[in-house]
Parts: sequence; C-alpha cells; structure tokens
Amino acid sequence: MTAISVPKSDVLVESPEEKALFSKINWHILPLLLIAYCFAFIDRVNIGFAQLQMKGELHFSDQVFALGAGMFFVGYLLFEVPSNMLLERIGARKTILRIMLCWGACATGMAWVSEPWQFYTLRFLLGAFEAGFFPGVVLYFTYWYPPARRGRAIAVFMTSTVVSGILIGPVNGALMKFGHGFLGYQGWQWMFIVNGAPCLLIGFLCYLCLSDRPAEAKWLSSEQKKLLADRLARGGGSGGGSHKGALGALLRDPKVYVLSFICFLYLGAVYVLVFWVPTLIQSWGVKDVFHIGLLQAIPNIVGAVGMILMSRSSDRNNERRWHFVAGVALIAAGLLGIAWLNGGVAVSIALLSIATIGTASMTPLFFSFVSEYLPKEQAASGLALVSSLANIAPMVTPSISTWLRTSTGSNASSLLLVVALYAAAAVIMVFAARRPKLQYQVQGVSAL
Repeated sequence: MTAISVPKSDVLVESPEEKALFSKINWHILPLLLIAYCFAFIDRVNIGFAQLQMKGELHFSDQVFALGAGMFFVGYLLFEVPSNMLLERIGARKTILRIMLCWGACATGMAWVSEPWQFYTLRFLLGAFEAGFFPGVVLYFTYWYPPARRGRAIAVFMTSTVVSGILIGPVNGALMKFGHGFLGYQGWQWMFIVNGAPCLLIGFLCYLCLSDRPAEAKWLSSEQKKLLADRLARGGGSGGGSHKGALGALLRDPKVYVLSFICFLYLGAVYVLVFWVPTLIQSWGVKDVFHIGLLQAIPNIVGAVGMILMSRSSDRNNERRWHFVAGVALIAAGLLGIAWLNGGVAVSIALLSIATIGTASMTPLFFSFVSEYLPKEQAASGLALVSSLANIAPMVTPSISTWLRTSTGSNASSLLLVVALYAAAAVIMVFAARRPKLQYQVQGVSAL
C-alpha cells in the first residue's frame, strides 16, 4: 500500500454546508467528552497535589508516592489495547459508561487509603479501568472528522487536560485548606471524593447523549450523513474495514515502535511535570496550598490558548512534525529559563507558562499525526498500541526525577531531565516520522 498524503484541497476548501455540519458535530460530541476527560485527567494526577498533605499525615515517603504514581500506568498498559478493540466491537457509549463508572469508584475510594498497599492497588485499578479512554476517543473522532478537521477536534478535546490544570489548583487547594476536618475527613480526602464522584454521573450522560457512529445519530439529517460519509471517504476518515491481520501487521512493523518511543519520551517528561509542579511552586517560597493552586492555574490558562492556536496552524498548513518541534523549543526555553535564572515567583510562572504552551500542544499534534498515519483497519489497535507502549514511561520517570532531586538537592536536575526527554522526542519525530501514512498491507507489511 503506497503512502497517501492529505491533499491541499482537503485542507483549504470547505463548503458552507460542510462548515455547518462540523459545527453541529462539534457541539454534540466535544463538550461532553471534554468534561469526561477533564475529570479523568484530574483523577489521574491529583496525587501530585494530594501529597502536600497526604504524605505527611500517612507517613508516605517520596518513593511511595513515586511508585503509586507509576502503578497507574501498569494497569493502563495492560488493558489499553483490549479496551480499544472492545470499543470498536460494542461501541463508544457502552465502553465510556463502563470506563467512567469503574474509574469513578476507584478515584473516590482513594479518600480511604491508609496503607501503601492500598494506595498501590487503587492506583493500579484506576489505570486499568481508565485504560482505553483517550485512544478510544481519538479513534471515535476518526468516525466523525476527516484529517483536515481532526487536529482541531483533538486539540479542543485536549484542552480538558489544560482546563483540569486550571481547576485542579484552586479547587483542590481550597478543598484541602478549607475542607480540613469537615465531617471528620481531612482536606485531601475531600479532594478525592469531590474529584471522583462526578464521574459516575458523567458516564451515564455519555451513554445517553452520544451516538456510536454517524449513521446512528438522530440529530443528523440523511443529507448530512451522506455529506459526512463523502467527506470522510475523500479525506481518509475511519469507517471500519477489514481487520483481518491488522494487529499482527502492527506488531511486526518497526515504525509503530518508533512512534511509540517518541510518545514514550514526551509522556515521560509530561508526567514528571504533572506530578511535580505543585512541589516546584512550593520550592519558590509559596507555602499556602490554596495560593499554590491559584498560581498553578496561570500557566494552564496560557497553555490552553496556545494549544488551540498551534493546532489550528498545524491543520491549516497540513503539517505536524515542525509544529511538534516548535512546541519542544517553547518547552526548552521556559524550563531552562527557570533552571538558570532562578528568579522570583512572577518570572518563574511566566517561564512555566511559555513551557506549558509546548507541553499542552504535544499530544494533539502527535496523535493527529498518528491517526492520519494509520490505515483505518489498523486505527483501533494502532492508536491503543502506540499509547499503551508509551505509557511505560510514566512508570519510571517520576522515580528517576525524585532520585535526581534527592541526590543533587536541586530542582534544576529534574528540569534538565524533562528538557532532554522532549528534545530526544523532537529529533526522532523529525528524522524518523517523515511520511504521512504508515505503509501497511493487511496480510503483510510493505517496505518502509
């Protein structure tokens, strides 16, 4: 199978009817999925904030927290590919309902952790139950958006991680400070309860409001369904296809492992920052947990705007790799500035904001690239396989970062680790991921 590029006409030409169609699709599926992933991301990373109280009250060491952070990704790795394959078989509605009910229960249950083994067990189960949500949504988008629209859709969806970053600081800071002792619970316990319980309701809303495929959407007219089918066929959208031999082809293809390694590097860096930023801000002399939360929100607001602009530019120019590199350049400028200037809180927050534009842009750029790279018969398995292999990194990088900070007594060592991981991902992206499509044959693999 030869490589197929997205034609320029697919990027530049869009009729008023098509614009109205995609606006309708956006409003029907994006808001609910954005809210769902916002809570998913909060429940995944809120231990970074919880450790400001939880670690001292339960006498958990830095190593216990680093291992607990990593256990999430063990469960995620083991169950991500099966979850995505199941989604294509039973549909997005049932899959998202199952995911959100189970992870909501585990996320809420974190409030009653008292021993390290309980902490590890619930973090593992949280990862196992959440596995498949992100790659499943990216796969779901291939049913609704052609490549020229997909980058923006993923970027809007990924604003959930930035929105969660905006909310997690002030809201969790307030819960931990003002909820301390309320009804006999500690502040960090209220944080887990308030973060986890809404997922149960959101799961039911997704089941009731979403449609598995465009053909089943009662809110689309027959003319709109035909227009969307034509647009997806012209632009390379997903719609099924023969899956015979698809997973085997993916597992035999070295290019998949190159893509996974790129994702491995940048995800490892992402989660060092995610789990460490509250402690980093605290190291700048900010001791009040509520104030830490307010300051943490600032870079995420800047990052949300920057991510949308970066993704629009990427879609408009039908280009992913060099936008990825530009994002890494912003990350390096911001984090190296923090490490070397050692300025006050205002300067450090400004530099962290610059870096956050880059970190927020990585995932929509990368997975837009991957979703265009994979033929539709490999999309379900391929997106999950790349994501699950990459999620090995967050099992280890927080522990490495903790060891570096403890050994050197300096935050600069962890910042340099993050920059190095991002830089390596950018170099490989430029030199190893040049073609717009992976070249597969379902019964075999063509030359790369």
